[in-house]
Amino acid sequence: MERRRSSRRVVAADEPLAHARLRTGGQLQVVEASSWGALTQTTERLLPGRHLDVHIASAEGRTLVRCRVARAFVVRVEPDAVHYRVAFSFERAVDVRAAGYVLPPPLLATEMAGGMPYPNRPSSRDIEFAEPPSTEETSADPVVAPRLV
Repeated sequence: MERRRSSRRVVAADEPLAHARLRTGGQLQVVEASSWGALTQTTERLLPGRHLDVHIASAEGRTLVRCRVARAFVVRVEPDAVHYRVAFSFERAVDVRAAGYVLPPPLLATEMAGGMPYPNRPSSRDIEFAEPPSTEETSADPVVAPRLV
């Protein structure tokens, strides 16, 4: 009997989703993912039932997801580290598609309609003033500040 809310998929090592991070700084390697959870591998000791925040890069962009540790078990022991497989259950659905970032429907259209051309506005040289410029404005030498040494 299948009890999962959504189907899961294997995450490739070169995807942005493959690397996640705990809010406290611990690194996670995502092995499998679905929209409601993920199976990860880490050296952090995370106990089942613990609630925490995980930074992930999904199709929605980089997001912070609140989740619960569903299960955790030891997969490998090395002289300097213990490696765990940890299953997370997300509190909300996350888009974990492998196709990349979501584009709005207008950008996916094959042919885009042309936009309006820029208006033909006069440049500042073409502006006519009601009063001619004063002699002070036209003959004034530029003011140069003395050098400070």
